[in-house]
Amino acid sequence: MQTKSGLISVIVAILASVGGLAQDSKPESLKREGIEPKEVERPGLVPDSAVAPAVATTTQISPAETASRIVEDGGTGLYPAVMVSDRTLTTHTVFRPQDLSAFGGTRKLPIVAWGNGACANSPWEHVNFLSEVASHGFLVIAIGPMPTEGQKGAPGGPTTSSRMTDAIHWAMAQNEDPTSQYYGKLDSARVAVAGMSCGGLQALETAPDPRVTTAMICNSGILGNPGGGMPGMPKLTKDHLDKLHTPILYILGGERDIAYQNGMDDVRRIDHLPVFAANLNVGHGGTYGQPHGGDFAKVATAWLQWQLKGDADAARMFEGEPCGVAKMEGWKVEKKNLR
Repeated sequence: MQTKSGLISVIVAILASVGGLAQDSKPESLKREGIEPKEVERPGLVPDSAVAPAVATTTQISPAETASRIVEDGGTGLYPAVMVSDRTLTTHTVFRPQDLSAFGGTRKLPIVAWGNGACANSPWEHVNFLSEVASHGFLVIAIGPMPTEGQKGAPGGPTTSSRMTDAIHWAMAQNEDPTSQYYGKLDSARVAVAGMSCGGLQALETAPDPRVTTAMICNSGILGNPGGGMPGMPKLTKDHLDKLHTPILYILGGERDIAYQNGMDDVRRIDHLPVFAANLNVGHGGTYGQPHGGDFAKVATAWLQWQLKGDADAARMFEGEPCGVAKMEGWKVEKKNLR
């Protein structure tokens, strides 16, 4: 009997040990994968560190969307963003607030069309920046299919400025389509064109479109010798600036930026519009890849909040002496036709 009792005790101990291992196995395995379990930081949004990439890249948000991914933590704005691929616009990537139920009626999403550096067929270099902008309540449509996790480079470029016009057409149609998740949620009277480097030239080429409300030119400017740039680059001449009809922002990387001279020459030539030039001496690459797009995203978002939403607080980033951007560390500003 004692032997049998001892055997039973051993079995009970083993089972208890297995139970304990089963209880602890999940957090330990997460730690081995480099994931530290923690509380959700924002209602309705699981931090990137706690989401497996496969889940984030394959979740279907709506019937029209074939892939999605949350970039970083979705941005710092009031409306955490998601990057999606839409089967009705496979040539582009859409960045939008995850929860669209907050929009409609008097609260609508302004539209931002984006062109990439090198006129590339993917926004892979700018996803942090674009996600951050979208999280502040904008629909951002970038040229090129949605990049995969860790993607660098993209086939199919260079693209043309017509892709930016395609983005605007698509957004307008979605806003009028009763079957679209964007139906009645977009502000078709508030449209920005924007882009980096070659994409900035695409934005300038598209900016005369009467539907455009403002333009944002990043690390770019019209070349003094049209056609002297990379193949596929829009061959604009300086007289194109006379066709612009909206307030315009230039965000440049200071004198280290290869586009600095071209961009600042544009600013000097534009006399008929409000124009603001913001320079941070980081070079041509900007701060797009930094967390939440870095300082470039802060300046860009404030401009869009002011120009597309009439935000008075955002306006103070550009108006007054000194303006808010001038108070940011390292930034130098020039402006015309702005108080």
